[in-house]
Formats: sequence, structure tokens, C-alpha cells
Amino acid sequence: MATNKDERSLGELFSELSRETAALVRQEVALAKSELSERAARVGRSAGMLGAGGVLAHAGVLTIIAAIVALLVAAGLPLWAAALIVGVVLLVVGYVLTRQGMTGLTPERLTPTETIQTLKEDAQWAKGQVK
Repeated sequence: MATNKDERSLGELFSELSRETAALVRQEVALAKSELSERAARVGRSAGMLGAGGVLAHAGVLTIIAAIVALLVAAGLPLWAAALIVGVVLLVVGYVLTRQGMTGLTPERLTPTETIQTLKEDAQWAKGQVK
């Protein structure tokens, strides 16, 4: 004998609410895990760019130092000019990579916005179910 939804007891209603809430929490946890995994991968890529940028900038500084040494030792344009050009190019590339890495690490890009939004919606739903 099927019972009408309006004829269910308070215990049945709370039991259904409990089951639905538990399922909702499990779904939210799964969404949060998925979203945070995606964000962690993005942080890893940005950190890699940041590290690569730092290495290239360091190589650029060393090359510029070698150019200054070559300038002082040889005072010949071809040796130090070539080293200076290479150093400047490496510094520019290193700067660009570092800036891209820093852009990927902003707090706005790391916040699990979808999870926050669905948690707000779930709270509204739960309030509506209790009434």
C-alpha cells in the first residue's frame, strides 16, 4: 500500500531528509575534491613556470656578469657584446615566465568557487526542507 507524500509521518520525513542530506554532503565532498585537484594541478604548473623563470633569470645574471668580466679583461666588443646580448635575452624570458607563474598563483584562481556556490545553494535547500 503506497503512502501519499502528505501522509508520511514525521519520522519518515526526517529519515528522508537525513538520507538526502547525507547524499548531498557526499556529492559536495566529491565536487570539492575534484575542484581542488584541478586547482592543485594549476598551482603545480604555475610553480614550475616560476621555477623555470627563476633559473633563467639567474642564468641571465651570470651571463651579464661574464660579459662584464669579458669587457674588463678583453675590452673587445665581440666577446662581451655577445655575452651581454645573451644575458639580456635570458633576463627578459625569465621575467616573462616569472610573471606568468605569479599570475597563476593569485588567491582568486585558487578559491574553489563552484563548491562555495553549491554549498550556499545546499544551505538554502536545507532551510527550505526544514520549514
